[in-house]
Amino acid sequence: MADIRKFHHPGSGRRRAVPFPKGRQASPEALEEIRALLATDPLQRSELIEYLHAIQDRYACLSGFHLAALAELMGLALAEVYEVATFYAHFDVVVDDTETPPAELIVRVCDSLPCALAGSDVLHHALVQQPPSGVRIVRAPCMGRCDCAPVAEVGHRHIDKATPETIAAAADGGDTAPAVPAYANLAKYQSVGGYAVYEACKRGERSAADTEATINDAGLRGMGGAGFPAARKWSFVRAEAKPRRLAVNADEGEPGTFKDRHFLETAPHTVLEGALIAAWAVEAEEIYIYLRDEYPAAHEILLTEIAALEATGIIRPGQIILRRGAGAYICGEESAMIESIEGKRGLPRHRPPYVAQVGLFGQPTLVHNVETLYWIREILENGADWYRGNGRHGSNGLRAYSVSGRAKEPGVKIAPAGITARELIDEYAGGMAEGHNFKAYLPGGASGGILPATLADLPLDFGTLEKHGSFIGSAAVVVLSDQDSVRAAALNLMRFFEDESCGQCTPCRVGTEKAVKLMLADTWDADLLAELSQAMRDASICGLGQAAPNPMDSVLKYFPDEVGGGDA
Repeated sequence: MADIRKFHHPGSGRRRAVPFPKGRQASPEALEEIRALLATDPLQRSELIEYLHAIQDRYACLSGFHLAALAELMGLALAEVYEVATFYAHFDVVVDDTETPPAELIVRVCDSLPCALAGSDVLHHALVQQPPSGVRIVRAPCMGRCDCAPVAEVGHRHIDKATPETIAAAADGGDTAPAVPAYANLAKYQSVGGYAVYEACKRGERSAADTEATINDAGLRGMGGAGFPAARKWSFVRAEAKPRRLAVNADEGEPGTFKDRHFLETAPHTVLEGALIAAWAVEAEEIYIYLRDEYPAAHEILLTEIAALEATGIIRPGQIILRRGAGAYICGEESAMIESIEGKRGLPRHRPPYVAQVGLFGQPTLVHNVETLYWIREILENGADWYRGNGRHGSNGLRAYSVSGRAKEPGVKIAPAGITARELIDEYAGGMAEGHNFKAYLPGGASGGILPATLADLPLDFGTLEKHGSFIGSAAVVVLSDQDSVRAAALNLMRFFEDESCGQCTPCRVGTEKAVKLMLADTWDADLLAELSQAMRDASICGLGQAAPNPMDSVLKYFPDEVGGGDA
């Protein structure tokens, strides 16, 4: 649309209106390409990120021409489209149309802590020195496959225990589609009684009040990290006016955490039934699943199985809506996730109001983590007493621990809540890896702090670790040995937080950057780091900045001998 500007014509004594194009104009060719690709009329503002995915999947990048065309077709300012496209790490934006487009095939090499322990730096260096033909090599944060470290992603195919040779073979062979593992599909799930609990709820054989009471009696808490009682969330949402929605947080991006991927790739319908039951209990009209882009196999599984649920009439078309993230750890925070589902940058919201009051599209929203939903169906089928009777050391229930690092048998371990790190390693993970002696562990992933092996007999549960400067979070247990530098591990984690800060608030944006610089010094300035840590905790908007100092503080408290020098 032409922009009408006023200017004073010399000697005329009056101003004349002269139309001229403002900013980048969409070409007819680009407009036609985007129309044909999206084939949707009208385009929805909330699906902007989905449209960006579609364009990049087709053209391997987001060109200025295509962004301008998309903006025009959506009736948005180009700046609004551009700010979303450049916020997410998985979008390749080519601003200058004279610039050579990036290579179509991208190889991402994970550099998060478990993969770093397994030699991902050496792997990345080898690939950069001799990259496969026509391939771009980039570093990437945690891909949620920490038990298979080091990990790389060739296109959309993950290479576990990757080597330059296995990566080159996949790239040269065009083997870039996600590898979908064997899983329990709808037919198999129904053959063992799947969806019987949900159908009983719909028939009125179970009441919402009784269902909520059972979940409350079981003591089920949110397994995404905060540990808020699940049933209490239901009551908060039910207290708000209709319409209501349910948002499933499947954006686990915490280094060391991969339990949600395990559930989605092995038992998707247990999770989906739990979601349907929770939505029924709070009378939510729609379920939105926000799935991290690093899980392409889970994406294919969910697309297939949601379609199967619609085809069999278990759900109505459009009742469950699947949305892809685009590479932003911050979107694991529930309000940032909601912003992203709405097609915007994933910036955490100020609270109040809370998402239970004003959530997705301004409506009351129940937010649950994948693992929380997995246990809902199990509890209702087996009873609250069954679930509560599985704890240890005064804790109740079961939970999935993501074990990685120097354990002999890493993986997702379904174990009693309250188990200790030593018990978890010895009984469930085969002990320490050959030649390694237990030195330290992360009980709750990147943000949960680092504890020494002398504190490995503490129960791993909500509320048991806080007085030691740590917390269980999502139960991502990364095991370190006497061959590892805890100082280097903390620096790796702080670099992750620096990269993943959304930039909205100064304490987090500047604090993580400053912390990295201070932690690179031969000798750490303990007083200055402590002051910086307190400022970040007190003033950051969300949990990323508030918890980012935990690994750094842990080194200062428990490993003071490592802060005076050494290789970082």
